[in-house]
Amino acid sequence: MLLTVFLAVVCCGAITLLLISAVAFVQDTRFFSSAPKEAREVLQPRNEELFYGARTMGWVLMILSALMILGAFAAAVWDGFRSGFSFAQFFLRFALILTIYKAYDMIFFDWFLLCKFRFFQHYYPEVESVYTGRKYGFNIKSQLLKLIVIFPAASALAAWICTLFK
Repeated sequence: MLLTVFLAVVCCGAITLLLISAVAFVQDTRFFSSAPKEAREVLQPRNEELFYGARTMGWVLMILSALMILGAFAAAVWDGFRSGFSFAQFFLRFALILTIYKAYDMIFFDWFLLCKFRFFQHYYPEVESVYTGRKYGFNIKSQLLKLIVIFPAASALAAWICTLFK
């Protein structure tokens, strides 16, 4: 259980690194597909780098964060195989990792970074009017859909695949 929580924390840290890299360094509006439609419509492309090498550094950090996420899930699977996990144990591990991640995403990214700390608005001030007065992010329905339906289904599928190779 402790390893599962640790791997969830690694995933949360990696996804934070991914977000910071995309927003602050790479600054490519194609990465903001999950932003509300109203915000995407007013986003202005950034042609100049924040500083020399910012985009390169951002891409390196994004690749590193993707490798951290893949490594966390590989460690979860490997430890499950080593420990002789059943379907239920694999399912619980994957569901717990994804639930912790989604709770972190909803609380830290959507509420704190977007609405309270205004991280995104710092780098993209043109979206200020879209987010003014919001107490929470725009995508609560899709967040809850992922939390309640998609992540448990993905956890069950991953657990089933893992038990096939056991």
